[in-house]
Order: sequence, then C-alpha cells, then structure tokens
Amino acid sequence: MATTQELKDFSQQVRRDILRMVHAVNSGHPGGSLGCTEFLTVLYQEIMEYSSDVFDMDGKNEDLFFLSNGHISPVFYSVLARSGYFSVSELATFRKLNSRLQGHPTTHEGLEGIRMASGSLGQGMSVAIGAAQAKKLNGDAKTVFSLHGDGELQEGQNWEAIMYASAKKVDNLIATVDLNGKQIDGTTDHVLAMGDVKAKFEAFGWIVLEENKGNDIEAITAILNEAKALSGNGQPICILLYTEMGNGVDFMMHTHAWHGKAPNDAQLEEAFAQNPVTLGDY
Repeated sequence: MATTQELKDFSQQVRRDILRMVHAVNSGHPGGSLGCTEFLTVLYQEIMEYSSDVFDMDGKNEDLFFLSNGHISPVFYSVLARSGYFSVSELATFRKLNSRLQGHPTTHEGLEGIRMASGSLGQGMSVAIGAAQAKKLNGDAKTVFSLHGDGELQEGQNWEAIMYASAKKVDNLIATVDLNGKQIDGTTDHVLAMGDVKAKFEAFGWIVLEENKGNDIEAITAILNEAKALSGNGQPICILLYTEMGNGVDFMMHTHAWHGKAPNDAQLEEAFAQNPVTLGDY
C-alpha cells in the first residue's frame, strides 16, 4: 500500500502531466482533470484490484473503472500511464494526429485501460451498470467503479439508468459524482440547477455517501473504503465528491473559465512552479 505522501507525490506529477498535455496542443480540458486528480490517484494506486500488465476488454476477476465525463481524459491518461497500462512517453501524443490518446477516450485505437468511448455525456452510468451486471452473472465478485460530472447529470439518460440499477439490485457498482458546481457555460446552478442531488439518488434507492474534502487524499481513501464495505447489500452506491475545478493551480481554481482552455507558456511555468516535479516528466 502507498503512503499518503506517495499518493500526494503521484497526484502532483499527474497535475504536471495534465498541464503539459493540454499546453502542447493548446487544446483540452484542464479544469475538471485537475479537480479529479486526487480521486483517480487513490482509485488506481490504492483501491482498485487490477492487472495493468495484461489488458483485455472483459476484465474478468478484476475491478473495472468507467470514465463517463470523458472530456477529462488528460487526468485519466496520465493515471493509466503511470499505473503501468502504457508508456508514460506516449502522453506526448495527446490529441495529435493518429494518436491513441484522443481528446475523448475511444476504444478502436486499442489503448490499454480504456473500455468505453466517452465523448457523449450521460452514457457512462448505463455502461457501468451493464458491466456490473455482467460480473454478477459471471460469478465475478469484483467491483465496478465509475465517475460522472455534476453537469453531466443534466442528461436524462442518467436517471433511467439510476432507476434501473436500484430496481435490479446492482450492488457491485460504486458511482462517484464530481460535484465541483461548474460546467462549460458557468455554474451548474445557473445552467440548470439540479436541486438536492443526494435526495434524488436516495429517492431512486441508492446508498449515498458524501465527502466535502474531495481533493484530500486521506478523505478520498476513507470514503472509497467505506463504499466498498457497504457494497453487496442489495443497493448501488453513489459517492458525492465535492471537488474544486482546477485544484492545485491557484489561478485556475474558483472559476469555470478553465473548463476547456489551455494555459499559455507563462501560465504553464507558473502552474509548474506550484507543482514541482515528483516522479519525472515525460
């Protein structure tokens, strides 16, 4: 098991990867990626049981993860690479012609660690539920994890899937919602207020856990372990994780402006200064 400091070092390096990737092509989504850095670090380095050495789409007898809000691909690619799925040097191809690391994850390039194309928002919940049901049918005791944006919940397909999961007792699913309160056009309350998200999931028959410290390594570890302990009891589990978009880079925080904007040269250096190298840049 990794120490808290090792997980912090890992997440700091992932932040550098994210910034470097989107800067290199002047394209991508750094805000949400930075906000979910600690979550994906803990998930892949501490919580999930998987083999990155031999990857296949079925993922039998290993935990699975599905990224529904696929625009935060930079953080996903960095964590996958630094968890051993593919070479860290491949991060330099992000969003380039013929790269396997497209702006939104896709499956036809055969990138290890990617099991669904997630460019269209709102579909990851359905895919994760299907994968979880497949595991139950196959007698596979492992867990399915997924991540969703809060603005993404404005898509109606989510709620059909959420209703289905509880009705069919899909209790090997742990779905996390990144509650940063922001989306590309502003705050989620301004674009389309969703009201009490916790009450909604509970009304649909889910177990709901909340964590206000969504960028704290120890808090994330604790709530994911709590969710795992509660699984297998007839109800799907939702974690509401309150994060800060742009976390770790002061001028990117507390605003939606960096949802889909790359830093310029000076901004990149300023962001790097706030996140010194820990594991080695690509």
